[in-house]
Amino acid sequence: MADDTGIYKFGALVCGSFIVLTVATAQFGRGEQRPAVVKRDPPAQVRTALTSAKAARTSRGTLVCTPQGGTRPLGDEVHESSGVAVSGAHAGIFWTHNDSGDPLLYAIDAQGRMAGTVRVTGAQVQDWEDVSRAPCPGGNCLFVADIGDNQAKRPFVTVYRVREPAPSDTASAPAEAIRLRYPDGAQDAEAMFVLNGAIHIVTKGETGPIAVYRAPVSAAPGEPSTLERTRNVTPDKVKRSERITGADASPDGRWVAMRTLDDVVIYAAAELIGSAPLAPRRVSVKSLGEKQGEGIGFTPDGSLVLTSEGGKKEDAATFARLGCTQS
Repeated sequence: MADDTGIYKFGALVCGSFIVLTVATAQFGRGEQRPAVVKRDPPAQVRTALTSAKAARTSRGTLVCTPQGGTRPLGDEVHESSGVAVSGAHAGIFWTHNDSGDPLLYAIDAQGRMAGTVRVTGAQVQDWEDVSRAPCPGGNCLFVADIGDNQAKRPFVTVYRVREPAPSDTASAPAEAIRLRYPDGAQDAEAMFVLNGAIHIVTKGETGPIAVYRAPVSAAPGEPSTLERTRNVTPDKVKRSERITGADASPDGRWVAMRTLDDVVIYAAAELIGSAPLAPRRVSVKSLGEKQGEGIGFTPDGSLVLTSEGGKKEDAATFARLGCTQS
């Protein structure tokens, strides 16, 4: 991982069935939406979606974003896309999963087409809510977060660490089950990112503040290890549209992106995992009309992909495109 300083740049890249933020200069043709603007919020406050007319100029520049078209469906197999991660070994491949059912990872290509289905060997599904890719000895690993707990009753949650498979594989290498318990009682969470050798779980903010918990990726399989509560992101619980449903860290370690039903919220990683005041940059994606937006993942070139879960198996899981520029 690179250090936690500097500026991460965003722009636009077409990535088939996912929302994408990439390095680019935005151009807007006939019929395209004018840009919505990402505003630097005051520290540790959750705000409503930004209006498209406002621009906030900060010490890190101005970030201007706009949805590019509407949503498009993913394949029938992916009926509850709860998380998404960008492959580190196979260019143009994205990994996603459902939150229930069999322990399967789905490989999706850059057009949103199914490229493979891989069973995670030794894993079980209680409530899979996120997936992240991070380096591990000898290559790349996927970290699958079985952390959902709507009733906040689980004695521990599980993160499965597995060597990244190939899309053509039918089964993965054996997964390691990292069992984790909260130091202050069970929590409901849907978001996880892996950064600087640590697993970070972000709670939803439904019954209390949005909080970040951390444990080393080296936590031994077997008996549950205790997470460390590192900070609150908000001072209190938040309304439904602002609950955190997914997260990921940029490959260079500079940024952490979280998503809600309506927004993408970008934090400087050094602020989020440290003790500095938080100054999130917020991008409204409400105009996309996603049903239960949950997945978010950074690509190696600095883009983001977003997926939505769909409408309780009645409406397809979706993807869309978001283009951004930073000056």
